Amino acid sequence: MSEDQATPVEYSAAVDRYLAKAGLGPASRRVYRISLLGWAWPLVGRRTPTGRARRGAHPPSVPLSVLDDPGTQERLRRALADRSTTARPTTLVRELACFRAAIAWWLAQSWITTDPARDLAQPLPAASPRPPDRARAALALRAPLRELAFWYFLHESGAPVEHVLALDIDHLDLPARRTRPGASARLAWGEGTARLLPLLLAGRTAGPVFVTARRAPATTPPADRCPVTGRGRLSYRRAAELFTAATRPLDPSGHGWTLLALRDRDGTATP
Repeated sequence: MSEDQATPVEYSAAVDRYLAKAGLGPASRRVYRISLLGWAWPLVGRRTPTGRARRGAHPPSVPLSVLDDPGTQERLRRALADRSTTARPTTLVRELACFRAAIAWWLAQSWITTDPARDLAQPLPAASPRPPDRARAALALRAPLRELAFWYFLHESGAPVEHVLALDIDHLDLPARRTRPGASARLAWGEGTARLLPLLLAGRTAGPVFVTARRAPATTPPADRCPVTGRGRLSYRRAAELFTAATRPLDPSGHGWTLLALRDRDGTATP
């Protein structure tokens, strides 16, 4: 039997094997790794380090067979109850979703025979986050400036995605936090967007507000191209893909959310 086929003995090795096959991007893989290794402490009845204590902390060595131990589910339930007093509900939901996804894959490989995470979501009141929580969680993500500015604009303006993507720089009245009278749509935004837009537009005075990361093809119409950078107008499809990929670790289903999650307005704090 090859090394790839052999059942891993140690939990962290099983984590590595799962992440190698999960098809995640680098950022999502890092989030999943942190979340999955964080479960090593509760698996052996120990408290997961938090805050500064967790940085650089090495998880205990845990046999993968512990997942089949009859007492493991109770240890995990106690750990969740303990962490719920200090951790954000969205953090617990994300970490539990990562754990359940890995367990499902390990079960499919016949490396374990028990799902110790079964029913663990029930005691958590925030296991099914409401829409306002989704918007708050998405806006708290570490993301590129363009994505954050776009997400805040959608969230604070409540405007349709296509209206925001159609904006050109000369449509914006930045001091007044609204579009100019000649713009195709009359939109207004809040403090979060107001702080991010000047950073996003630095050095550009014309062209689309939200542009692609690469230069546009030569066939791109001038109206959809930045005259300074040569980058094209960001498309709805690409904007949706980026948001779904970024929010996948936050979604208990593991699928990620649509941009409609940002239409929920709950007084989210500004960056």
